[in-house]
Amino acid sequence: MADKALTTCLWFDTEGEAAARFYCDIFKDSKLGRTVPYGEAGRRDADMTMLVEFELNGQKFIALNGGPQFQHSEAISFQVPCDEQDEVDYYWEKLTAGGEEGPCGWLRDRFGVSWQVVPTRVIELMSDPDPERSKRASEAVYSTMGKIDIARIETAAAGEPAAAG
Repeated sequence: MADKALTTCLWFDTEGEAAARFYCDIFKDSKLGRTVPYGEAGRRDADMTMLVEFELNGQKFIALNGGPQFQHSEAISFQVPCDEQDEVDYYWEKLTAGGEEGPCGWLRDRFGVSWQVVPTRVIELMSDPDPERSKRASEAVYSTMGKIDIARIETAAAGEPAAAG
């Protein structure tokens, strides 16, 4: 038996197609796939979208309009690795539009899905072999920071006084 790539299924009440389009508008390397209606044999209106296939940065997803029974939680989130602050700013702005900001780079989008916008540089600083440098970087992230500010974390890791903001 050959291993196949995994597909993440996201459960929505009725907004799965809107969510798939929203995500595809944000991620440059994305594409919408098939849209499948419930049809006459379905348990919801025949013309209602049952599922939408889509892909973000090579990761396959299905948005399923399954009903109101289940809600998203922070127990599952998607990490968006970023190399530069402008990427952090871009994804943070787009994904929080209509959603809510959280601490330490976490956010919830308008559909209730949790994301982590994570600069790779910050992970490097937080895992620095110098325990004091690592501690200072971690403390800066865990302070009052919502959207991660790479320069502030680098300043903290270096032991320099942080600028206000």
